[in-house]
Amino acid sequence: MNPLSTLLTLSDAKKREAGLFYTPSEIAQQPVTWQATYQLFETLKPVLKSFLSQAYDQRWPICLIGAGTSDYIGHSVANLLRRGWNCEVSVVASTDMLTNREDLILSDRNYLWIHFSRSGDSPEGAAVLEQALESCPKVKHLVVSCNEQGRMVQLAQQSQNALAVLLDDKVNDRGLAMTSSFTNMVILGQALSSLWVPDDFEKKLEAMTRAADFLLDQGATLASALSKTVRHGGIEKACFVGAGGLGAAARESALKLLELTSGQIQTMYETTLGLRHGPMSSLNMETLFTAFLSSGESRRRYDVDLLNEVRAKRVVRTIVAIGGTDAACDYSLSCAAFADIPDAYRPPVDVIFGQLLGLFFSMEIGMKPDSPSPNGLISRVVEKFAIYA
Repeated sequence: MNPLSTLLTLSDAKKREAGLFYTPSEIAQQPVTWQATYQLFETLKPVLKSFLSQAYDQRWPICLIGAGTSDYIGHSVANLLRRGWNCEVSVVASTDMLTNREDLILSDRNYLWIHFSRSGDSPEGAAVLEQALESCPKVKHLVVSCNEQGRMVQLAQQSQNALAVLLDDKVNDRGLAMTSSFTNMVILGQALSSLWVPDDFEKKLEAMTRAADFLLDQGATLASALSKTVRHGGIEKACFVGAGGLGAAARESALKLLELTSGQIQTMYETTLGLRHGPMSSLNMETLFTAFLSSGESRRRYDVDLLNEVRAKRVVRTIVAIGGTDAACDYSLSCAAFADIPDAYRPPVDVIFGQLLGLFFSMEIGMKPDSPSPNGLISRVVEKFAIYA
């Protein structure tokens, strides 16, 4: 068995003692739950089309809203929605919308805001929705959440100007880190992009599932092996790079490794071409460098050129490529299914490696992955704070 499967076979008592009761299974369940989320979307299509038709017909601009990992959902699906809906799409963190709404939207314009929130209870997310429902009558809201009891879902259910889409409670991650909730909300966002224009999303999802199964097996083996180097002063930092939707996978991977190790592994992310503009200076021989290689021929050339440059400059010891291979790589994680997945659909797949790195590095440094913040600095849901009008 691979290291992830081994964790899943532990007794419940051992899992609870090691802080592994939720996180490993929530990572492992993702491909199966994606199918359920897609079926939910298919069931809700008539309701979604009825509620969203005016926004689509009149090409209202769309704002994708969330905080932290939920913000990265927006970055994962923005390009797809822009093409599928043929309208302006912006990603606006709820943390920014709460403090600077007047700078970010025009008061005389109609908008569709799509809110992503695992719990539906983050203070800024709930406040942004509540304030907008009270003072922005030209904004329609679609709330995507995993928690039926969340404040945002309840607000949406009480308003004619809002609609809530509730994912299966199984993907409402109980561990601190968002894993299956993140990828399932991305899947829902990807499906939304094809709401008006029929495509072969179901076929893409089949390829995504095959690639995810591969990463859960081979990726777990590699992530576990890399985590062992921490004992010997090997990996102390990590850098993730990708372009387009793969840049969103890089963002979320960096956050997963950072929060699951409580900051003991410092992380960063960049776009493939952005790394040269300063951030490359932070790389060193203790940095694990992970590149998400594009499935598109033109973009892949930029990815490969960067890998060759990083290798030639000898600024890192370990290079991992996801979705392809190159002579500059020390390790490659790819299978035939990746060729059938356009970049815009790959974030739910590729981020699995970042999740696995977070899981195994957390264990290796003595953390409990289900609750990796022993001093309580961060929590599953951000603690309430004062909200100002």
